[in-house]
Amino acid sequence: MTDGKIVKAEIYKNFNRVTTIKMTGTTAITWLKGVGTKKALILQMAGILTLDDLFDYFPRRYLDRRAMKSIGALADGETVTVVGTVIKTQLDGDSPGRARFKAWLGDATGVLELTWFRGVRYFSRSVVQGESLAVHGKISYFGHHAQMQHPDFDRLSPDIIESRSGECSDLELYNTGQIIPLYPSTDAMKQAGLGSKPFRTLVARAFEVCTPGKDENLTSSMIAGNALMPLAEAYREIHFPSSHEHLARARYRMKWTELFYAQLLFALRHSAIRRNKAAAKFTHSGEVTQKLHASLPYTLTEAQKNAIREIYRDLKSGSPMNRLLQGDVGSGKTIVAMFAMALAVDNGLQSAFMAPTEILAVQHYLVMKRFFNPLGVQVGMVTGKQGKKERQAVLAALSSGELHIAVGTHAMIEPGVSYNSLGLVIIDEQHRFGVLQRKALQEKATHPHVLLMTATPIPRTLTMGVFGDLDVSVIRQMPAGRIPVRTVVRPEEEKMKVYGYLRAEIAEGRQGYIVYPLVEESEKMDLKAAVESYQELSVTLFADLRLGLIHGQLTPDEKERVMEQFRRREIDLLVGTTVIEVGVDVPNATVMVIEHAERFGLAQLHQLRGRVGRGEQRSTCFLLHAKMTAEAHERLSAMESTTDGFLISEIDAKIRGAGNILGKEQSGTLSGLRVADLNKDFDIMQSARAAAFKLVEEDCQLRGAGHSMIRECYLHHYHDRFALADIG
Repeated sequence: MTDGKIVKAEIYKNFNRVTTIKMTGTTAITWLKGVGTKKALILQMAGILTLDDLFDYFPRRYLDRRAMKSIGALADGETVTVVGTVIKTQLDGDSPGRARFKAWLGDATGVLELTWFRGVRYFSRSVVQGESLAVHGKISYFGHHAQMQHPDFDRLSPDIIESRSGECSDLELYNTGQIIPLYPSTDAMKQAGLGSKPFRTLVARAFEVCTPGKDENLTSSMIAGNALMPLAEAYREIHFPSSHEHLARARYRMKWTELFYAQLLFALRHSAIRRNKAAAKFTHSGEVTQKLHASLPYTLTEAQKNAIREIYRDLKSGSPMNRLLQGDVGSGKTIVAMFAMALAVDNGLQSAFMAPTEILAVQHYLVMKRFFNPLGVQVGMVTGKQGKKERQAVLAALSSGELHIAVGTHAMIEPGVSYNSLGLVIIDEQHRFGVLQRKALQEKATHPHVLLMTATPIPRTLTMGVFGDLDVSVIRQMPAGRIPVRTVVRPEEEKMKVYGYLRAEIAEGRQGYIVYPLVEESEKMDLKAAVESYQELSVTLFADLRLGLIHGQLTPDEKERVMEQFRRREIDLLVGTTVIEVGVDVPNATVMVIEHAERFGLAQLHQLRGRVGRGEQRSTCFLLHAKMTAEAHERLSAMESTTDGFLISEIDAKIRGAGNILGKEQSGTLSGLRVADLNKDFDIMQSARAAAFKLVEEDCQLRGAGHSMIRECYLHHYHDRFALADIG
């Protein structure tokens, strides 16, 4: 349990008193009174090895006697905390969709009915008659009966500790008007006697023998300039709040500090890239760029022009570009990337464009070939499913420099792929690639310029928190002539009406999609699979139409053949799965029907909807649903209310939480945040980011007067926590 950094202490017991010698933050938790071998192992599993770890294990919530109400005084619609005893429990229904669990909580003034519709089995085992609970939630009345649905709850300790210990129970504390911290507890911690109240006792003992935050981790100018509470005071207020105001200031200090060090990582990396790495310098735009501009059948939007200017500025700077280009579905990111490639050709350099799927790579390859081949620019494709002879020819042309642009999948990063003069790396739908995959492509050249692209708009909080070292270009303006897609939510029972509308559109010469969540029948989900539905629809409802089928199990050649038929209007109705989510551009398609829409995520629904509305005709997206959870209802309502992908991303972040938006590979600093919340703390992050970048601008090595403390703190406490943010 101990290591070279941990200071041993001598503990002398005398008449229930503990005398400690030289106990510091690095002292092992085993030296704290009340922590034996068993509890030490449980705490270690929760990441608590030292007193500092214990101090940094912050409460997850607080209960304030002044914010609590007796059951008899509850009002309809208010959100409150109520303390009482479970009088009885009841489990109704046994089928997964109909089961519900109820518990009745009582105090001296009345009874409150608690109900759970989700996680019924878990709650029926967790809430036991006779327990004392603190429940938190919104009150509603049914007649004269107060109710609370899906409340947060915490178990309380009703026992009265012997007076000689000088401690009091949870219930006693509530009656004194104190603010009570509630700590996160695992099942193992509870079984070992380390629930919220015993844990508070450990924290109190730790404060008696050691003062956390005695050594500051920010400069005095930062503390004064941002009106931050001193660290030692913040630690005490976090664990033992004296008032709501002091607690708020303490939490602000902890959040600001955490976000400062998270942004310090980005600031250091941003500085290092520009200081130490020289990239190929793009000196001029020439004939290819001019011809590409002249060949466009439309006018670029101002947002596209601005993004191109920002990219050109980076490419001509001499330092490696590290930019994220994000825009909504159909906003025209691809043509912006193509102008960057044209500039590379003008300067004698190659470009590599990597897409996450074969079908998307093929789409981009065909578009680029159509634009670039007439300009004398050679475009080749590298995928894993190519024939050996074709692949060898492409790789040879790439290595010799004959190919100017390579488009492909992760096959582009394989060891046998080499480039003659790679100067620009573009990664599309970058959130679908892991960090190491992106890094492998970048390592195919010496400090290439990198442009990351995403059609999944990212909330500004996440952009700054996950891509803090990237420059960001945003395209919010849609091309002229685009009519917003009408989105209609309908229950499964109205499917025939929806199909009737689809048939009418096809009769007018349009095309449509029907999308299913699965490829094959699943025992876990009672959903119709795309393959079975295609077969059924082909011989029943749409027997007179030309249907196509596309899904992830088709070979790349089969997918491309189907998509080409759809583009040439040889297919009226395309039945498929989410492989059509990105990259499919058929302006004549005006109807999208998404079956079991309640099963899809919000970002995925928005991407699918983006497959229609790409022409000048009015388009409609139907979201068919079966029974919905409250969260699914919120998602579909959001889809119906707006077509703005950036607004949808903000809603998605609120529903799912910031850490789930981009997936594990993209979590970046999110993995290291313990107290800050990127959904709620954007203003704090802006302030902390400004301070971090200003500091690194003044002292890029953090070796100046007063800065070595920040350097040591970062290396010791934060560097490993934010290690996943290794590369944009």
